[in-house]
Amino acid sequence: MRKYISLLQSTDLFYGFSSAELDDLLSDPLCKFNEYPKGTMIYSQNEKCKSLDIVLIGVLSVQKIDSNGNILTISDFIAGDIVGGNLLFSPKNFYPMTVIAKSDLAILHIDKECILALCQGSQTFLVRFLQSISDKTLFLTDRIKSLTMKTIRQYIIEFLLGEYYLQNSATIKMPMSKKELAERFGIQRPSLSRELNKMRRDGLIIFDAHSITIRDVALLSSLRVHT
Repeated sequence: MRKYISLLQSTDLFYGFSSAELDDLLSDPLCKFNEYPKGTMIYSQNEKCKSLDIVLIGVLSVQKIDSNGNILTISDFIAGDIVGGNLLFSPKNFYPMTVIAKSDLAILHIDKECILALCQGSQTFLVRFLQSISDKTLFLTDRIKSLTMKTIRQYIIEFLLGEYYLQNSATIKMPMSKKELAERFGIQRPSLSRELNKMRRDGLIIFDAHSITIRDVALLSSLRVHT
C-alpha cells in the first residue's frame, strides 16, 4: 500500500500529511487495502457503511436499479475520490444505492474508528472531512435533480451540448458506449437507440458507432427545455 502514499497526499483529505504520517496510517489494522475485479458488487443497496473508502485504482460506480431492471448511474468515482464519508457517522448509515466496480478496482477502506481518531487529532483533517461531506451532498443533490422530470431527448441534448463545449467540436467523440450512456440516463439501450434514430430523422444529428455530430448547435440548444 505504501506505493499509494503520493496519491493520498494529492487528495484534499490528506493534503499536507507527511509520508511518515501516511505510512503510519497505512500500517494501522483499521485501514484495509482490497482489490476487486470488474463487475464486483462492493456494496449492495441497504448495506451498512462501516468505512470511508478511497479509490486508488480504477472506476467505482454508484447505481440505482429499478423494479424493471433499468440501471441509473448516479456517479462514477476515480482514483483519489472518496466514497462513504457522508454516510459513515449517520444513524441511518446504509447505502441507498448499489456500489459496483466499473473496472478492476483497488480501494483503501478506513474504518470509522480511525476516521474519528484523525478528526480528534487534527483540526485541519476535521475541516477537510466536513468539506468533503458537504461537497458530496451538494453534488449528489444536483445530480439527482438533473436526472428527474426529463424526456430521453432532453437527456441526450444535455449530454451532447456538454460534450460539445468540452470537446470544442460539433462532432462528439463518444467517451462511453451506448450501453453505458443508457445506464447514465437510467433507461434501456433500445430506448436510447430509438430516440437517437428519431433525432437523426428530425435532422438534429448524424451518428455512427463512434461519434455523434450535431447538425445545428443553436437549434439543439433551443430544444433543451422545450423538448
